[in-house]
Amino acid sequence: MKILVIGTGGREHALALACSKSPMVDTVYCAPGNPGMATFGQCVNVSGSDIEGLVAFAKENNVDLTVVGPEATLALGVVDAFTEAGLKIFGPTKAATQVESSKDFAKAIMAKYNIPTAAYKTFDNYNDAWAYVEVQGAPIVIKEDGLKAGKGVTVAYSLDQAKEALEIAFDIPENKVVIEECLVGFEFSLICLVHNELVVPLEVAQDHKCVGDGDTGPNTGGMGSYSPVKKITPAIIQEATDTILKPMAKAMVEEGVPFTGFLYGGLMLTENGIKTIEFNARFGDPEAEVILARLESDFVQAMLDVMDDKEVNLTWSSKVSHGVVLASTNYPASSTKNALIENLDDVDCLVYHMGTKQTENGLVTNGGRVLMIVSLEDTLEEAFAHTYKEVEKVQCKEMFYRHDIGKKDM
Repeated sequence: MKILVIGTGGREHALALACSKSPMVDTVYCAPGNPGMATFGQCVNVSGSDIEGLVAFAKENNVDLTVVGPEATLALGVVDAFTEAGLKIFGPTKAATQVESSKDFAKAIMAKYNIPTAAYKTFDNYNDAWAYVEVQGAPIVIKEDGLKAGKGVTVAYSLDQAKEALEIAFDIPENKVVIEECLVGFEFSLICLVHNELVVPLEVAQDHKCVGDGDTGPNTGGMGSYSPVKKITPAIIQEATDTILKPMAKAMVEEGVPFTGFLYGGLMLTENGIKTIEFNARFGDPEAEVILARLESDFVQAMLDVMDDKEVNLTWSSKVSHGVVLASTNYPASSTKNALIENLDDVDCLVYHMGTKQTENGLVTNGGRVLMIVSLEDTLEEAFAHTYKEVEKVQCKEMFYRHDIGKKDM
């Protein structure tokens, strides 16, 4: 088989690597890929925003299955275009991608079908939004409606923070915001392979969204992750699947926007049960890097079986995977480019490329999140120690990382 993985980051590196391990797969194309993916796959110079170019490449190269990484490519309708061209692709249609591309869309479905989530209201102007916040008080959560690469959410612990978030949001023309009650509890990520009403849960992970140690600072696309999660028992995973993920998949079928692909549930274990923080229409990043590192069964076969409505039995390593993101100085406000990365060959565990570029001078930074270092060990404590030992080997003047990934579950 020939597989095409669309995207450039760490999630796509993990997806492509998992696909390459399938005994059915001869070739993995990565469009456009990254230097890490180039070590086992063939990178092709087609952007994730060039839908016509992606369709043409898949046709010309007789690609058997395409796997989509980025939400932005899904929101452009890549699945619709591939399906129309008679090409097999794993991902949701443009309409179904609204579960992520419009937070208001997702919340409206959850409200209609009684899927547990935070109380909310949606606003399209500053004055009404601010009046609502003044009545509700802080803490409160402000979410910009559209795709924001994980950075359009503010947990405002004061009215001043909420006001600033609203001012920033409504400075963007025709923007909408979803304002939610602030849930308190233990956050985790549950991602499922989905086709219509068939839902196959993967192993659970926990993302660390805040930029700083102790969950301080602004939200990012994710600063690290680990899997499995001690506090999230099999019973909790089953409850989340039965009360949130399966009902959402069924609701989308009933709404005429059936979902195929990776349905991501960002969930919170609260005193009042499991609640939905958000849905995403693709694999999480950095969750993909730690979840797929533990997958022992055939990833490609699993996707094909789900698309054919067949029963899927996944097997997982009993080891704990733990990963730390090395990000550009000043991320998420800004990113660096062309800062030299050294000693990466000395790292003795998995290395996923998130925002790198190969130059004649060597590997350099090329984005907000640059690398993710992932180790697998028998316990979270051992994996934590191993990852940070390897992280310290990487030399770059323009990168930083959190020092406490996984600590709250140890």
